[in-house]
Amino acid sequence: MMRILLFLGTNLAVIVVASITLRLLGVEGYLTEQGMNFNALLIFCFIFGMAGSMVSLFISKWMAKRSTGTVIIESPSNSTEKWLVDTVAELARDAGIKTPEVGIFPAQQSNAFATGWNKDDALVAVSAGLLNRMRPEEVRAVLAHEIGHVANGDMVTLALIQGVLNTFVMFFARVVAHLVDGFLKSRSDGEGGLGFMGYFAVVIVAEIVFGVIASAIVAWFSRFREYRADSAGAHLAGSGAMINALARLKAETEMPDQMPDTLRAMAITKGQTRSLMERLFASHPPLDDRIRALKEAAYRQ
Repeated sequence: MMRILLFLGTNLAVIVVASITLRLLGVEGYLTEQGMNFNALLIFCFIFGMAGSMVSLFISKWMAKRSTGTVIIESPSNSTEKWLVDTVAELARDAGIKTPEVGIFPAQQSNAFATGWNKDDALVAVSAGLLNRMRPEEVRAVLAHEIGHVANGDMVTLALIQGVLNTFVMFFARVVAHLVDGFLKSRSDGEGGLGFMGYFAVVIVAEIVFGVIASAIVAWFSRFREYRADSAGAHLAGSGAMINALARLKAETEMPDQMPDTLRAMAITKGQTRSLMERLFASHPPLDDRIRALKEAAYRQ
C-alpha cells in the first residue's frame, strides 16, 4: 500500500511535467474538444508509468547501499570476507554471469538481497546476522539463491512489469474519469460534468483501485520468481543445503525485520504470511511452501 500512496503522491508533479514532455515529443494533450485522444493518453501513461520504474532500476544499487548501510568488500580484510567474495565469484561463474559486487549490511536478522540494473552489474549482499549464525554450506545456498535472481534477470523483469502495470493503472483511471464525466454531462444536457477537481478526484480513486489490483499482480510474479531462485540455488549449491538454509530462515522469522520496504521484494525472506490478504500481496511465498517445493523437486529427480 505504501508503494501506491507514493505513486499517487508523485502524480501531481508528473502531470505538471507531462505537457512539456509531450509537446517536445510532438504529441498533443489527450483531452481535446472532440473528446479523449486515446493514442496520446496511452503515450502519456507509458512515458510516466515506465519512467519511475526505470529510474528506480538504474539507481537500485545506490539506493540499496544507502538504505541498508551495506559495506562493499573492495579488498577482503579477513578470512570470512575472502570466503564470501570467492564463493560469490564461483557461483557467478557457474551461473554464467559477471561476478557481482559483494557486500555486508549490519542487520541481526539472517537475510540477503540482490539488486542491480542488469545481470553483469549487480550487487549481492548478506547480513552480518546471516554470516554469524548460518553454517558455511547454508550461507553458500543463500548466495546461490541470490545469484539465481541475478542470472534470471529478475530485477529487470520486475521493473518492466511494474512499469507496464503503472501505464495501465494511469490509462484506465483516466478513461474511467472521462466516462464518468461524459455520463454526468449526458444527464444534464452537457451542462454538468465533473469539472477539473472532480475529474482529478475520480482519477485518484480509480488509481487506488487499479493500483491495488496491480500490486497483487506484481506480488504474484515476485512469489513466482522466488521459487525459480530457490531452484537455481538448489542447482548451484545442492538441494539439501538450500532446504536447510530456508529452514534456518524460518526459525528466525519472529525476529524484527530490518530490511527497508523498498528492498524486501529483493531479500531472500520476508517472514511468514498468514491471512489470505497477506498471502495475496506478499512478495515471498511462505517458507513452508518453498521448502515443500524443493523437496518435491528433489524427489522427482
